[in-house]
Amino acid sequence: MIIDYLSGSHPEDVEADLCVVGGGAAGIAIAHAFIGTPFTVCLLESGGLAGEQRSQALCEGSYETRLPLDPGTSRMRVFGGSCNLWGGGCIPLGKQDMARRDWVPHSGWPIDYAELEPYYARARAFCKLDPLDFTDGTFRAPTPRAPLPFDADTLVNQLFARSPVLFGDAYRDALAQAANVKVLLHANLLELEAMPNGAYVREARIGSLGGQRGRVRARHYVLAGGGIENARLLLLSGSVMPYGLGNAHDVVGRYFMDHPSGKLGTLTTDAPHRVTRPYERRHGRNAPTSFPEIALSPHFQRRHRVLNGRVHPFGVEGPLPRGIRALRELRSALRHAVPDENALLEARLSEALRNAPAAQAIAVPQNLGLTTLRLGLGIGDIARAFAHKLADRPAVTSSHIELVGYFEQAPNPDSRITLGREIDALGQRKVHVDWRLTPLDHYTYRTAAAAFGTGIARAGQARFVPEPWLADGDTASTPVHGTAHHMGTTRMSEDPRTGVVDRDCKVHGVDNLHVAGSSVFPTAGWAFPTFTIVALSLRLADHLRGLLADYASGGLI
Repeated sequence: MIIDYLSGSHPEDVEADLCVVGGGAAGIAIAHAFIGTPFTVCLLESGGLAGEQRSQALCEGSYETRLPLDPGTSRMRVFGGSCNLWGGGCIPLGKQDMARRDWVPHSGWPIDYAELEPYYARARAFCKLDPLDFTDGTFRAPTPRAPLPFDADTLVNQLFARSPVLFGDAYRDALAQAANVKVLLHANLLELEAMPNGAYVREARIGSLGGQRGRVRARHYVLAGGGIENARLLLLSGSVMPYGLGNAHDVVGRYFMDHPSGKLGTLTTDAPHRVTRPYERRHGRNAPTSFPEIALSPHFQRRHRVLNGRVHPFGVEGPLPRGIRALRELRSALRHAVPDENALLEARLSEALRNAPAAQAIAVPQNLGLTTLRLGLGIGDIARAFAHKLADRPAVTSSHIELVGYFEQAPNPDSRITLGREIDALGQRKVHVDWRLTPLDHYTYRTAAAAFGTGIARAGQARFVPEPWLADGDTASTPVHGTAHHMGTTRMSEDPRTGVVDRDCKVHGVDNLHVAGSSVFPTAGWAFPTFTIVALSLRLADHLRGLLADYASGGLI
């Protein structure tokens, strides 16, 4: 059942066995895993079925200027979560990513790859990637084109799979028809109210932007609001514990990580397509759904004591021939329509999250007749582009290649999420982001850039020129930005002094509160986080079903 809490027709208070806060990939995976069980689930989603400016404004907050990361444009408040904007990238973490590394402070998960592997297999089905096999740190499947050959001790081609799933769309009907699942849209968690000793959550206070207020009482609660919001919600739950739930050691919100990204340099070659074509992600109806990425080998990471990372070669087009420009203008015009609020919001957030070299701007033409005339005059350009396509070459030759790196971030307790001074429309303190890097991060960028540039230049018969910032030593103005992969703020550790949740994702010191999503990652490799988020969520769902079954067998529910 799906109910819009804004309508005011729903009872103020809800009783359930499990309350899940957040309708993104993690929350949907957990709720879906409970369909058909004897246990009732209430899934709270702050947004609606489509993006809305009013709900999105609740994501806004402040951030430090030395390394900007805007919480208002790097996530989306809607059923399905920020994955409404994702590119579908899925890849498992590698064994080394999860292991303790003596050169990476605060590294090491309390669970290992072997424990997560069966849940990766189930996540593969949930993300509709069933035909594709995977192993430690990569998928195993055919690729559209053979990737470049590298010295395996330095660089490796790791394969990610592209999921076709938008979780809100794919699983909405199943949740709507489930007799034991209740989804409340536009229902915001205001606070998890605990017993006087803080060891047990007794109820969740919820509210809507329309003024509705209510409570959810459950046996167990799961925060699944994302890498920023999970920490914020724990910090906001301070009526009993002044510093927030699970925060006895001031760890909530610390160790905030993203995947820093920046341009590492430029490649020039007579045949840019030799480098870029194997790593293009465009595909047709019958093309494979796995694609290679160029990554640092585990051996190189150990030998040079660096973090994990990958690089993507982006071809930068030269001047557009007249006919190609006209054809693209015509396509833009034919696709053009008056956008609704959801489309406008998605476009704004997508633009804010863009982290690849910008394509040449193509304006929507106002005069289709003139565009059609230019199209006819440029028919020779189009014919040549078609011939290039048949020869598996780009329609427009690239003038050069930009190498853009994406890196693991070192866990850093000084990189953190806190509550800001501003108040949102619900009367709650907004979030404040203080995103910080360490000397290990900066060392990794310099070392990895040299390895990537040299290795790719050799394999692709090109010349590499690194970006000046890699040599100037000025770490205060390192030109990297986030990729909206928010992680680490409720990290997993068996020691409550260094983590917020234990190996089962239960909040230390709170018996019936768990956390799902990338906020529990102690480290993250370079991997896109969603596949691991789903795997961990399915693992948590199994654990919660066991706990609730124990209640039932003891006659407690």
